[in-house]
Amino acid sequence: MDDLSAHAALALALRIGEALLAVGASAADVTATVLRVAAAYRLRSCQVDITHTSLTISFDRDGALPMTLMRIVRPRGLDYSRLQGVTDLARAVVAERLPVEEAHRRLDRVVTSPNPYHRRVHALGWAGVAGFVAVQLGGDWLAALTAALTTATIEQVIRTLNRRGLPMFFQQAAGAAVATTVAVLLLAWDVDVRSSLVVAAGIVVLLAGLSLVGAAEDAIDGFPVTAGARAFEVVTLTAGIVVGIAGVLDLARRGGLPLTVADPATAGVPFAVTLVAAAGIAGSWALASYARVRAIGLATVAGALSWTAYWVAGAVGAGPAVASATAAVVVGFCSASLTDRLQIPPLLVVVCGIVPLLPGLAIYRGLFALVVEADIPGGSAALVGALAIGLALAAGVSLGEHLGRPLGGRHDRFDRRVRRRAMSGDRD
Repeated sequence: MDDLSAHAALALALRIGEALLAVGASAADVTATVLRVAAAYRLRSCQVDITHTSLTISFDRDGALPMTLMRIVRPRGLDYSRLQGVTDLARAVVAERLPVEEAHRRLDRVVTSPNPYHRRVHALGWAGVAGFVAVQLGGDWLAALTAALTTATIEQVIRTLNRRGLPMFFQQAAGAAVATTVAVLLLAWDVDVRSSLVVAAGIVVLLAGLSLVGAAEDAIDGFPVTAGARAFEVVTLTAGIVVGIAGVLDLARRGGLPLTVADPATAGVPFAVTLVAAAGIAGSWALASYARVRAIGLATVAGALSWTAYWVAGAVGAGPAVASATAAVVVGFCSASLTDRLQIPPLLVVVCGIVPLLPGLAIYRGLFALVVEADIPGGSAALVGALAIGLALAAGVSLGEHLGRPLGGRHDRFDRRVRRRAMSGDRD
């Protein structure tokens, strides 16, 4: 292959990897995809290096200087429609040996295509997530409606702040402050609504977009630089949520409002109700992340499956962290073993499956105890429990994916070779 053709093929592989990394794909998946696309054009002596914000590929040419390309990655947030399009293109390149120019044109259409849904449908998805979370935690229809409207307001506030270029830390703080302010106003006006559920629903929506699972998976797969960057981003943005909640709670306490926090009433809610709510949370999250109709259906099934596994584990005596890890293993296993056959990105199933298990109410209870009740042991214990659940979800998903890959598609041998090279120090 001449230099010009090799450069075009490497640029295609690099652009595909950039598009995947920008929407939250794991470093190992991105590396495997980039190497697979390059190998489809007979460029096999390639090395890939990934950080959180850049992607580099180098082709070792015999008897000549290596050809090296780099692209800066700008995160776009979860966009399952674009993720699906890029994944389908990478699969077509490998299976059909598309001409490089045709593949570049298809990739241009994918990355520049408009969102499949109107912004109002996007906002409706966020509102649906919050409403179903409130139902799952034992709230009535009024609590669900209030949580949905509050979250729609949060989405509009974050969108406005994002257009003005405000960093994500302050966007998270503003969203958490809006949710907590609504809860404080409900208490001040003596509205018969479990206000803590409104805050918990808002926290779940803010937490679900963070890349804790991606950070844990990158660390396990041998990509410490990317894992460290993602983990630090998670900590920073979660700190934004803490600042927003704690600031409003402190002002309310100084104003003399009689704040209370409700205990979760999930144990008193029929399993059928919580199952429907979990499925609704996952499906609404997929809709809010611009997933296609078929993917929304699969996400809904993943949410119901994860909640069923969580409920079964709890019924046999497992604690919240162990039950969450069990459910995450099931979701991760299914995502790795089935999604290649169904031609659905595994990331979609994983994230949507664990959203119903995120510890939003536990975080709020811990912050409430620290700020309002000045109960340091109680608040610390609640926050540590929430952290344990988050880590259990991340580790469970990673373990489930590793167990499910041997049953996956035809590229698993290639992927395992890439991951072995990564864990031996040839990556990152």
